[in-house]
Amino acid sequence: MHILIVEDETEIREVLAAYFRKEGWEVDMTPNGNEAFHKYDYKKHDLIVLDLKLEGLPGEKVCELIREKSNVPVIVLTSKSLESDVIHGLEIGADDYIVKPFRVKELVARIKAVMRRTSQDSDKPVTLSFQNGTLIIDRASAEVIIEGNRAQLTSTEFKLLSVLTSKPMKVFSRSDLLYQVLGYRFQDDSSRSLDVHIKNLRKKIEKDKKRPQFIQTVVGMGYRFGYEADQR
Repeated sequence: MHILIVEDETEIREVLAAYFRKEGWEVDMTPNGNEAFHKYDYKKHDLIVLDLKLEGLPGEKVCELIREKSNVPVIVLTSKSLESDVIHGLEIGADDYIVKPFRVKELVARIKAVMRRTSQDSDKPVTLSFQNGTLIIDRASAEVIIEGNRAQLTSTEFKLLSVLTSKPMKVFSRSDLLYQVLGYRFQDDSSRSLDVHIKNLRKKIEKDKKRPQFIQTVVGMGYRFGYEADQR
């Protein structure tokens, strides 16, 4: 695995690089937002660890620009700890959000969880169609087509959709979705990260996100996918 570390604090960059290399991962580093955007290579980098307070372009803008061309997993690592900061970070396309100070072992565990769920998706060469082809999910290529147009989903959004469509009409509790989608159990989801990912997914696949038909909320229980797959 090849990781791009975008972090303006030299000590943190070096510590992360040392831990990652112990895991056998290759590492590129930069403290600068402009350089990060130009250094990112979708053919080479498998994941980005991204600070938000950077020289040059702020991390939020780096994430937005990368999301325009890639669904590479992005884990935000930042001192911005307000709930609004977390929500904004997830809304612009981050797959996970970790607040400083942090434990490197936890970050490594989260990276492994992100990559594990990404590889699991690619191991399922199954194409699913819903509503007479209105929504098509290709797990082999991790592509989603909505009304003939490709939806640019993050890896987390794709995993969320994959889990929900694996058992249409089944109600998934919040805790089950957090575990199956993020790959580890949250003790606390006070930032409402799952709700943000649901909101982002609805923006991309629902015709009317105020009256969602695909991703349905079941009050007091959780979420479900509202249609059975088309018959082949």
